Amino acid sequence: MFLYAGLPFVAPIAMRFGLTWLADAIYTTYAPLCHQFAFRSWFLFGEQTEYPREMAGLPEKSFEDIARTDPAFAGIDVATLDANLIYVAKDFRGNPQIGWKVAFCQRDVTMYASIALFGVGYAILRRMKVKVPHFPVWAYLLVAIAPIGLDGFSQLFSNPPFYGFGLSLYPIRESTPLLRVVTGALFGIGNTWLAFPYMEESMTETKLLMETKLRNAGVIS
Repeated sequence: MFLYAGLPFVAPIAMRFGLTWLADAIYTTYAPLCHQFAFRSWFLFGEQTEYPREMAGLPEKSFEDIARTDPAFAGIDVATLDANLIYVAKDFRGNPQIGWKVAFCQRDVTMYASIALFGVGYAILRRMKVKVPHFPVWAYLLVAIAPIGLDGFSQLFSNPPFYGFGLSLYPIRESTPLLRVVTGALFGIGNTWLAFPYMEESMTETKLLMETKLRNAGVIS
């Protein structure tokens, strides 16, 4: 998981040092696994580490600010998340001024990195003979599923073709990097915490069964 979450950071490093063949390979490999939108991804070696859409309401330079002056977005309405913008924003990798895009979006990086970190923490606790309790399903739904679902779907339905379902009271919104990090981390940790105790119990049963068979067969004492 560390490798899976970390390899996308090699792509902007490769772009920075002119190894475009390596960057191309990483971007292409991760393209089916993530939307890679420039306005929802991290950037390295540039003015900022992120360029959120103006709709997010953050004080830093927005995605629209950089897109309006970049030839890659010529003729594209950068304020409307339609099919044209989606295609170009996915393919866009950056430039020397704004930096180079990480091949995984902000939420995916955090999600898989949190799985890796929780796995290390789980292993350390088990080495210390600390039994990690099961994560209740109700807590999993509340902590891991609800935040990412609320943040992701409310953002999705704010954009075309839904446009908030035409409801004047619907909050037209774009998520922020902080919300993507928090919800991605909760989702990754929640999934791992839910699965690992059951996986450990299953492997313990398998280990005891195999040891019994090997002992009966005289292979081990």
